[in-house]
Amino acid sequence: MTTVISIALIICTVILATPLKNYASNKNAVAVTGAAKKQIRSDLIVWQGNFSTQSPQLPETYNRLSQNHDMVKDYLLKQGIAEKDIVFSSIQTIPMYQINSNGVQSNVLEGYRLMQSVEIKSNDVEKITEISRTSTELINQGVIFESQPPQYFYTKLNDLKITMLGEAAKDARLRAEQLAKNSGGKIEGLRSSKMGVFQITPLNSTEVSDYGINDTSSLEKEITAVVSVEFYVK
Repeated sequence: MTTVISIALIICTVILATPLKNYASNKNAVAVTGAAKKQIRSDLIVWQGNFSTQSPQLPETYNRLSQNHDMVKDYLLKQGIAEKDIVFSSIQTIPMYQINSNGVQSNVLEGYRLMQSVEIKSNDVEKITEISRTSTELINQGVIFESQPPQYFYTKLNDLKITMLGEAAKDARLRAEQLAKNSGGKIEGLRSSKMGVFQITPLNSTEVSDYGINDTSSLEKEITAVVSVEFYVK
């Protein structure tokens, strides 16, 4: 990792720094923290919806669910979703037992509930976002449908992390050079470096975590890279 940061220091841009006392406490070195921020827009969406039916007899319940399956599929196709992008889960079967007068479940079987989900992964983020909001129109067709919040991802994140690491490292060096200059010294070389965790948060969020954050709830995000670097000072 020291080698990676050393290379990045030559290439990359921005910063936060530790107080000057870090420099004063060790006349041979200066320790700084470099940071880089960038706004990104998600380019992949994953959305899921759930639907279910229930009735006293299992065959009847299955037939109803099958009809709902076809209605959900037809709705999505009419919204412009390619059939290959529509993925249905296996069917979940839940026996329904009678509740006695004391509110306790008995052993008397009174019917079945069948559940199924549909999932779409797409780079057409805007279209699927809109479908996630309007798909409950299926309720008007008699389908008990629940739309889940979409998940948003950025597929070029690994490449971006490398670039931002370099920018944070450049930021750290610029700050270290300024601290050394203000104290009559000069940066000579890298002593140590440590990459911090990446924080991927919604725009304008102040949330941070020691383990890093990877927000999937927001279309627009901000990524923050941090490095802690120590330089020799002459």
